[in-house]
Amino acid sequence: MTDDAITGLEGDLRTNGIDVESIDAGDPLDLTYTTSFPGERVEHGEIGRVCNTLIDRAEDGTWDPVRVEATVVRFAGDVQGTWHADAEWFEGLLSYRLSEEDFSERVLGTLTNTVDENSEESEGSA
Repeated sequence: MTDDAITGLEGDLRTNGIDVESIDAGDPLDLTYTTSFPGERVEHGEIGRVCNTLIDRAEDGTWDPVRVEATVVRFAGDVQGTWHADAEWFEGLLSYRLSEEDFSERVLGTLTNTVDENSEESEGSA
């Protein structure tokens, strides 16, 4: 992917309400964005907007699906959570081998909220 495509992808994400902190459009695509919902858990609607932006770009031929690794921050240095989506999931959705519901379930199944990790750590250290 060229620098123009990175700028275009960042612009598309921002247009869809995603506050891009950093992006490396390699393989994997590494995305960090600041959430508009700085609670304890990552907001599923924002994940959907990221994925839909990538799906739209794949459909119009401006993005070739690769694994996406996303980090969601409340503000710089305060990670709210992480999630990822495999290239095969995008390809399956685009070729109608995977339903939108299955795609969403797979992505949400990778979601890790830092509050959950911190709870497990404090429980395990008691």
